[in-house]
Order: sequence, then C-alpha cells, then structure tokens
Amino acid sequence: MKPRIETVVLAADLAGTFIFAIEGAVAAMHSGLDLLGVMVIAFVAALGGGVTRDLLIGATPPNAIRDWRYPALTFVAGLLTFLFHREAQGFPAFWLMVLDAAGLSLFAVSGVEKAMLFRIRPFVAALMGTVTGVGGGVIKDVLLTRIPSVLVTDIYATAAFAGAVVVLAGRRFHLSPAIAGLAGGAACFALRVVAATHGWHLPRARA
Repeated sequence: MKPRIETVVLAADLAGTFIFAIEGAVAAMHSGLDLLGVMVIAFVAALGGGVTRDLLIGATPPNAIRDWRYPALTFVAGLLTFLFHREAQGFPAFWLMVLDAAGLSLFAVSGVEKAMLFRIRPFVAALMGTVTGVGGGVIKDVLLTRIPSVLVTDIYATAAFAGAVVVLAGRRFHLSPAIAGLAGGAACFALRVVAATHGWHLPRARA
C-alpha cells in the first residue's frame, strides 16, 4: 500500500509544481521582474508549500531538495513561461483562475497523503494539505510586496482544506489512495472554481 500512496503523492506534487511554477512566473512578469526574478518567484511559488510541509512533518531533506525532478521541472516551466511571455501574460483571467485551482487541488491532495504516510493525525494532516496548497503562494506574494491572496481571495484555503478532508474521508472508508485523491482533488477544484465564479466568501467582520 505504501508504494501506491507514494506514487499518488509524487504525481500530484510534480503536476502541481509545474502549474504553480507557471503561475508564479506570470505573477513575476506582471510585477516587472527580470529573468532571474521570474525564476526565483517561479521556484518559490512551486516549491514553497511542499518544502514547508516536509519540514513540519519531519520529511527531511524536503523532496524539492532531494529529488532533482522538482527544481528541474520548475526551471523548465519558469523558462518556457518567460520565453513565451506575451502569450502567458495575455492568458484570460478566468483560465488563470482555473489553472490555479488545479494546482491548489493537486497540492492539497499530495499534502494530506504525504502527511498520512508520516502517521500525522487526521486534522493536522488536513492542515498539511492546506499548507502545501497555499504556502508557496503566500511566500510569493510576500516577495512581491502584496497582501497574500489567501487572506483576501474568496474560498481559497478553505477549498484546499475541504479537499484534504474528502481525501481523509475516502481513506477512512478504505478507498484506494488514487480514488480518494481524485475525489478530494475534484472537491477542492469544484469548490474553488464555483466560489470564484459566484463571488462566495467567508463571513467578514463589519466595520
């Protein structure tokens, strides 16, 4: 069973890494950064959440450092985005949101699955899925000197947490890691896209 879980984690991690590297590169170009700045932001956006998760659960050194595929994939995604910057920056906002939702879903799944591999308790494992999904974006926004989008975006971290809970529920009912991961990823993706489309948000304090 363990190798199958690791396969799900690796596949979701690498796919999410590629997507978030592209998104990070686009954000960096919108902020006017040069090639080095674009690559740095792409690395941070793609790998920051996974590194944070691995350090918190004791998976050291983090996969992003131990496995060459992570930085290589990030480099390729960031460089391709820079080379085709006109097409990337002209990408419709809606489809960027959909791409971001896909990355969030993949990382939420990989985060909770990996936390379970390390026998982390369910609630904290769900939090690790959330951290994996939003961590890189938070660091990216801080480096770009703007309020982290997770603090102002409608149903973002909440969608990652909900997806992680669905994964845990699926595993509780003895679903395979792949099926539980698909269910959790679909739940996260659907919630994020619907919330962004309809402007759903959590309650806010009135002034």
